[in-house]
This record gives sequence, C-alpha cells and structure tokens, in this order.
Amino acid sequence: MTVKKTLAALAMTVAMPLSALASEGAERLTRMLEPLQTFEATFEQQILDAGGERLQEAQGRMWLSRPGRFRWEVDAPYQQEVISDGEEVILHDPDLEQVTIQALDQRVTHTPALLLSGSAGDLTESYDVSRQQQGSAETFTLVPKSADTLFEELKMTFRGEALATLQMTDSTGQRTAIEFRDARVNEAIDDSRFTFEIPDGTDVIRDTH
Repeated sequence: MTVKKTLAALAMTVAMPLSALASEGAERLTRMLEPLQTFEATFEQQILDAGGERLQEAQGRMWLSRPGRFRWEVDAPYQQEVISDGEEVILHDPDLEQVTIQALDQRVTHTPALLLSGSAGDLTESYDVSRQQQGSAETFTLVPKSADTLFEELKMTFRGEALATLQMTDSTGQRTAIEFRDARVNEAIDDSRFTFEIPDGTDVIRDTH
C-alpha cells in the first residue's frame, strides 16, 4: 500500500464516528462469543494497584456452560469456589467454613465467569465496545453504559478464536488481570461441575440484595 493510500485509510478511520467504531467492535465481539457454549481452562490471576504494584495473585481452574452456569475454583494461595447453576451463585470459603448464596446477577458484573457465561447480545447491550488488532491478538475494550457496576473498564484479548486474557479496572485504578491457559472450547462438561453440596457444619448466608 502506498503512503498516500495509508494516510487516506488513516484519515477515514480517524474521521469515522465513534459510534460506528463501537458498533463494529460490538458486532465482532458478538461473533466471537456466540459460538462459545462451553469453556474450560486453568488461570493465573493478579490484582495490581493503580501504580502497577502487585497486591495479590492466585491460580486455579474454571468451567462454564451457557447460559449462566460456571464453576471458578481458586487453588492457591487460599482455596475458594464460586459456582452457579444458572439460578443461584454460591461462594464457598473452606477456611471460614462459610457459604454465601445469592441470586444470579443478570447485570453480569460480579465475576469474570458471569461475564462469559451470559448472553453475548446482553453483554454488548450493557457495554460500549471498541476493538484493537495487534498481530494475532484481538483486544476488545468494554466500558459499562451504567454507573451501577463493579468496574469502569474491561479488556478481553483473544488469540485466534481462544480467549487469552481478561483485565478489569475499577474506579480506584486497581486492576485484576487474568491469563487463561490450556483452554478447551465447546467440549462436553459434566453437569455435576455446576452443582454444590454444602459440607456439614458450614455456616450458610443468603444474600437477598
């Protein structure tokens, strides 16, 4: 491509209304997510402050099955589980011997698994979406349309057709960065992954908010 054509293409991109760019990003993200029925992967998670200093790190495994079912297990440094059967979300903290149960939040703002297990259409209706391509990596930036969310920005990066990373930034600038590995897409997952039997002697808290 000549320099003249390159500059012309750049000018057209800069001149394109932001709404058009957002629409293109939303349509592309929907096409990426719609075929996703099940997803299984190991993950490494880091929480960083606004200055980039590491506050916490964890690792574990996750499973999800649309619509609304997922299991998120943190193995280290402390064991924790988050499970949804599509109707309720269960948070299990073995160290505290405590289980918290709440209705599935349809705003898909509480956990990364909820974001992925929800409807792609609902996701793009709730967020303004932009897209950036860098080599084989395709990154989507989602900004909530409502102020009633737990984060101000979400970035999802795909390499090929596979989700590689997820990064959330809250109002204080704190970032949660998750890297997925050994991903399996659209393979059968047993229904038992999305059920949970409360251990004897565990305190149960029902969150009605």
